[in-house]
Amino acid sequence: MRLKDKVSIITGAGRGIGQATALKFAREGAKVVACDVSQAAVDETVGLVRAEGGEALGCIVDVTKRADIDAMVQATMDRFGRVDTLVNNAGIVMDAQLRKMSDAAFDRVIDVNLKGVYNCARAVVEIMVAQGSGVILNASSVVGLYGNFGQTNYVASKAGVIGFVKTWARELGPKGVRAVAVCPGVIHTPILDTVPEKVLESMRQRIPMGRIGKPEDIANVYAFLASDEASYINGAVIEVTGGVIL
Repeated sequence: MRLKDKVSIITGAGRGIGQATALKFAREGAKVVACDVSQAAVDETVGLVRAEGGEALGCIVDVTKRADIDAMVQATMDRFGRVDTLVNNAGIVMDAQLRKMSDAAFDRVIDVNLKGVYNCARAVVEIMVAQGSGVILNASSVVGLYGNFGQTNYVASKAGVIGFVKTWARELGPKGVRAVAVCPGVIHTPILDTVPEKVLESMRQRIPMGRIGKPEDIANVYAFLASDEASYINGAVIEVTGGVIL
């Protein structure tokens, strides 16, 4: 098991990519700290991990609230005594064209998707530096690289995450701490449940591999990056898209 006994904090772990990542990490031997804003979602993920014989701690965390994050990190240290991996997966979308976007929608997406990543990384970085090891994995997006119609706020947040990674790789690499960004393409998460089949088919046609990605496709990449097998990968921006053409 490539993550045996590694303590891994995963935000947005209540569903979709976050839940798949929690399960994958647990199967690889990690001790999982599953964080989400929903108690029911946290309970579900923790239950699934434990049902497979894994070890999990569930925490209610709003990544825009430092008090929530600090309490979660303290609970993690009290329980496990270290933090090996942070997966900054929590994120939201509030799409609109620039001419129609409200300031509130812009601010909310930046607050969760960008400031939330900063908040969580800031809360664990001193622990990782003191250990002399750690991995900060950050969910960016293919649109953070290429842009997307109607997503000024979301694209800005995901491009900003790439900037974080490039900076943290330089600052923290000498301390034994790695930072990496993962850029998913179109992934079948609950966000797509309301998308009409006609639109989904249009998406598929732009993916050379002919299918929409699964949460497990991203979870598998996170698990590799969190492992010692990826010990020389730092500051990288990794696309997991099936070759999507935007």
